[in-house]
Amino acid sequence: MRWALVKVCLAVTTMVVVAFAVPLGLVIKEMARDRAFSNAEREAAAVAPALSITTDRDQLERVVASAGSEAEMAVHIPAGAGARTVDIGRQRAADGDIATVRKLGRASTSEVAGGSTLLQPVALSSGEIAVVEVYVPESEVSYGVATAWAVLAGVGVALIVGSVAVADRLGVRMVQPAQRLVEGAHELGEGKLGSRVPEEGPTELRLAAAAFNSMADQVVQLLANERELAADLSHRLRTPLTVLRLNTASLGDGPAAEQTRAAVAQLEREVDTIIRTAREAKPQTAAAGPGAGCDVAEVVRERMAFWSALAEDEGRKVRVAGVERPVRIPVARADLAAALDALLGNVFRHTPEGTAFAVDVHNGEDAVIVLVSDAGPGIRDPEAAMARGRGSGSAGSTGLGLDIVRRLAEETGGDVRIGASVLGGTEVRIWIQPAGRERTPGRGHRGGVRRRRRGRLVLTFNRSRSLP
Repeated sequence: MRWALVKVCLAVTTMVVVAFAVPLGLVIKEMARDRAFSNAEREAAAVAPALSITTDRDQLERVVASAGSEAEMAVHIPAGAGARTVDIGRQRAADGDIATVRKLGRASTSEVAGGSTLLQPVALSSGEIAVVEVYVPESEVSYGVATAWAVLAGVGVALIVGSVAVADRLGVRMVQPAQRLVEGAHELGEGKLGSRVPEEGPTELRLAAAAFNSMADQVVQLLANERELAADLSHRLRTPLTVLRLNTASLGDGPAAEQTRAAVAQLEREVDTIIRTAREAKPQTAAAGPGAGCDVAEVVRERMAFWSALAEDEGRKVRVAGVERPVRIPVARADLAAALDALLGNVFRHTPEGTAFAVDVHNGEDAVIVLVSDAGPGIRDPEAAMARGRGSGSAGSTGLGLDIVRRLAEETGGDVRIGASVLGGTEVRIWIQPAGRERTPGRGHRGGVRRRRRGRLVLTFNRSRSLP
């Protein structure tokens, strides 16, 4: 493209220069010729008054000498009225040309060796016609023409060179962004997802670069969502695996029971491997659209009905509160169910049998709070537990369960906090921002819960102690 632009500009500029320079050069040549013959006419006109007064040779020679050199001017006086023919100066024109001018009575020019001559007729007092011959050498006719043509040629060459340079710079300005766009497309095709293109150059290329960068960001986003979906789906398998593991504990001894427990353990390890492999991408989930969401109370009642059966088998006490009335939140039903299963699965997985747990739902004016608490040993490092890819302190944990919960809350403008529960163990507080409500600055306190009861805002702090 760059050389194509240069060639086009070179051709156009050359045509323009030729179209203007050639006629202008011819005009300059004609102007130089007109100037030379105008000077010759002035010299001839200087002799005409003397010829109209006298035809004396001596006097005419003095007039010719004062008007111009004898080598450049000649006077031809015909014979008549008893006078003989008088020729002053060097004659260069042919006799026939002189006779023609004398007969026609008008000036003319004729080509001679080394230049041209101007033949100017002058009427004498006797009624005869004298002819004044002025020699115009070729050097005088073309005086200054070569210089003018050289200047025109220089200007034309400068215009061509300048246009080529400008076209080359414009070509570079267009080609380089296009080349970077091509290189970025190749890099993205090779799997370099961080490849981006500077938004430079003409408007069209800047728009193309912006569209490419947007597309690359979308590709990264889609890949991240795909990996995260694989991780989330794999993590949801841990809920039925937890049930299987608990059920296999009651099978007793025997080869079949041992094989079943080994198969469940192997399946858990495979699921953990899938989760760890898919967790590398940063999770991004599309926000729920208008009208989307679910009833927290209904989802909690449904999931607790499932987990209560397992809790009864292990002798765990279960308490559920705040699910008497519907509580709408802008979260998909499946996502909320997965988050609850992740938290409750952690309770069964990381606390001894017989450990009590509770789920509370608080519906305030500025937020909906879901509390999952237990009476277990607690979490030694809550910050580490919230970090993606790090476990809660127990072997075999991927840490993705709490990350699923965190993302669910942050999608609505809320957050997740881990603290000490009133039951003596761990409390996970999910702060969910309902749709259409503004987020309250400084709303969260570690280990605390905001509740609205009977028109009052009550801030309840759980027992704060060092977790084992």
